[in-house]
Amino acid sequence: MTVELDIGGMTCAACAGRVERALNRVEGVSATVNYATERATVVGLDPEHTPEALAAVSKAGYEARVRTGPDDTWTRRAQENRIVSLRRRLITSTLLTIPLMDLTLMLALVPGLRFPGWEWLCVLLAVPVVTWAAWPFHRATLRNLRHGSVSMDTLVSLGIVASFGWAVATIIMGSESGYWIGFGPTPAGANAIYLDVAGGMTTFQLAGRYFETRARRRAGDVLDALAALAPTTARVLRDGREVEIPVEELRAGDLVVVLPGETAPADGEIREGYAAVDTSAVTGEPVPRALGPGDAVVGGSISTDGRLVVEATAVGAHTQLAQMAAIAERAQASKAGVQRLVDRVVTWFVPAVIVAAVLVMAGWMLGGADPAHAFGVGIAVLIIACPCALGLATPTALMVGVGRGARLGILIKGQDALEASGGVDTVVLDKTGTLTTGRMSVERSIVVGAFAEHRVLAAAAAVESGSTHPIAEAVRAAASELVADLPQADDFRTLPGLGAAARVEGDEVMVGNLRAMAEHGAELSDEIRATVDEIAADGATPVLVAVGGEVAGVLAVRDSVRPSARRGVEALRSLGLRTVLLTGDDPRAARRVAAELGIDEIHAEVLPAEKADVVQALKDSGRTVAMVGDGINDAAALASADLGIALVSGTEVAMRSADIIIVRDDLIAVAQAIELSRRTLRTIRGNLIWAFGYNVAAIPIAAAGLLNPLIAAAAMSLSSVLVVWNSLRLGRASGIPTR
Repeated sequence: MTVELDIGGMTCAACAGRVERALNRVEGVSATVNYATERATVVGLDPEHTPEALAAVSKAGYEARVRTGPDDTWTRRAQENRIVSLRRRLITSTLLTIPLMDLTLMLALVPGLRFPGWEWLCVLLAVPVVTWAAWPFHRATLRNLRHGSVSMDTLVSLGIVASFGWAVATIIMGSESGYWIGFGPTPAGANAIYLDVAGGMTTFQLAGRYFETRARRRAGDVLDALAALAPTTARVLRDGREVEIPVEELRAGDLVVVLPGETAPADGEIREGYAAVDTSAVTGEPVPRALGPGDAVVGGSISTDGRLVVEATAVGAHTQLAQMAAIAERAQASKAGVQRLVDRVVTWFVPAVIVAAVLVMAGWMLGGADPAHAFGVGIAVLIIACPCALGLATPTALMVGVGRGARLGILIKGQDALEASGGVDTVVLDKTGTLTTGRMSVERSIVVGAFAEHRVLAAAAAVESGSTHPIAEAVRAAASELVADLPQADDFRTLPGLGAAARVEGDEVMVGNLRAMAEHGAELSDEIRATVDEIAADGATPVLVAVGGEVAGVLAVRDSVRPSARRGVEALRSLGLRTVLLTGDDPRAARRVAAELGIDEIHAEVLPAEKADVVQALKDSGRTVAMVGDGINDAAALASADLGIALVSGTEVAMRSADIIIVRDDLIAVAQAIELSRRTLRTIRGNLIWAFGYNVAAIPIAAAGLLNPLIAAAAMSLSSVLVVWNSLRLGRASGIPTR
């Protein structure tokens, strides 16, 4: 079993590593912990050992709770409480630190303004800051020490306590030396007051933690919004009356009434009414679609102008909306290979920084530096080395990118999809159901001799009345436009691979291909053969209708191209991608579609089992391949591609094995998915470069004595905020450009 746990009490990436190690010590399980989402994914945890896993987290010094679903409010409530607490502490710290810093600065520079006991007034202002306001850092440090570990909070707490303690000690001893707020020694006559450093450090750290927590909360808001699209109540028909019930009581088969302006509470099929339905919140499609009886409705979509009666076909966790949220949540909780490396680095980084700070301080003192100056350099090293930016670099970008994709109708299953998208140079497109609608239609009908068009179509439709083949559906649809009532067909027979036959109004009627006519004795004139060749050359499928052994007409049946297909292919090519058409159809039909859409390369007459071989051959030729299919017949090809993209709809969305799932009926979403993945990957790389670069550069600068502890505290807070802010830029874009 795979169990998700909400984790409370984590304050940095080192905490996530500690929780992960604690869970992995539970027998038979494999766990990953995501600091950004505050969640653990535990594989192999059976119900009997769940208490053991929760106890392991508690023993490590953190809280854990089994996640019951996307509507679980425990983490959300904990985050909101933390934000409120941090805001109160930040306001208090700021209001006391500003006069504290002004006072120490003024009295240090202007000795004439000093008064007896001014140092103790500064201490009085600092005490609430370094105790109550800084308590989150101290509490986390004490908890970690009880469990024999350290975290980022340990560095912050040590810096605050050491600065305050040194300041009080110098006041008591009356020392005239120190490392004042500026660079270099304290001005003459001023005691070594580190109170401004302790207060400023606390304020900067609280500000950084507050804005970081808020930003991480915003990064997850998009999925909360997705889950909140479904209404909490449903209006159902019971014994002819409309009754409002909680959505949890809704069952498949219930008739749900959706009034103008209301949201469909479940997936279903319209039984009564017509309306323009807005699905933008679920699929990202901006224009409402006119729907009526027989059309499918997705839960979370809105009826803009009509009353609908919808038969629920999927409710609760089975709806497309719920499955979208579940897939996106799993993706946000996933962890990339690079993130695992970062987590390992962070776990030993904090103790290494403490050792480095002590060694730097000792080195300066051995070099003859004033003890106060050496102490200040050590504090700067302790504070500047922030691994939080490293821990946030990957998960925050992944959270925002996945969330943004979900709102666009694009489901990215995790980090592997992002990494694969970065190198894609070729996109293979399945034809039927992907570039085309998958719905056949009779484009034109050519009758022969004295037969009338309506009689030919009526006879063909009568034969096809018992078939579910797409061509049969197309013939019936064309006949229904000319004939109100179809004649009765008797003695129906299927001709495997050829067509079908039946007796209609006393005549033997056969519907099929050229081979069917030839094998069953129908006369084929040169004119008919020429017509068949002309239709086939144009990329359509010729369907012949014979009445009484005589060919009565030829139907040109075609699978219509999606309206968005050309724009989608153009968008892919604008991204520098080579497009390849992969189909089992006749080469002539494939060439027509490719010419219409501007596709670069064609592979026709490919059996479903051979599609994966074509993809593999492209990979073997040195290309990095993305495969786009309808997710049903293309499973092997999707799996063999470097990046699998499935176009799906309805409740099948959760069953797909592709890396990226498109739930919009718009092929331009494929280009948007690749561009979104690329941008997310670029953001992750940028975050990691900044975070690694910051630590590599900052520690030597601080060790060289070129950074004041106060500036170090500000830089440390800023680094984490910058990483989160850079990730949030992914979600602020109004749309993902396709250049």
